Amino acid sequence: MRLLLVEDDADLVRALQPALKAAGFVLDHASDGISGELLGAGESYDAILLDLGLPGRPGLTVLRHWRERGVTTPVLVLTARDAWHERVDGLKAGADDYLGKPFHVEELIARINALTRRAA
Repeated sequence: MRLLLVEDDADLVRALQPALKAAGFVLDHASDGISGELLGAGESYDAILLDLGLPGRPGLTVLRHWRERGVTTPVLVLTARDAWHERVDGLKAGADDYLGKPFHVEELIARINALTRRAA
């Protein structure tokens, strides 16, 4: 399965890459909202992991643009913004799931698998 990770925290990306690879995922990465939006709209992914606090363009804006363009790829929001109203905003913008930081990699992988199962 092919994933796009749009995340600017280099330490988190380095930590996730081997775990996701071991779980059978091929991972593309964008470190800002502009390049992430381009990749998500122009490439085919099984799921997208999207941070909200991105340089260049906020994650919620990226997500809204994808949905306006008809991108139906399942999106799991990964963010430190974990207040209930922020989760609601993310879901209203088109997110399929929401996971607050910090999180356990095992839960992330289980959520990705559930998203891709539902999308298939």
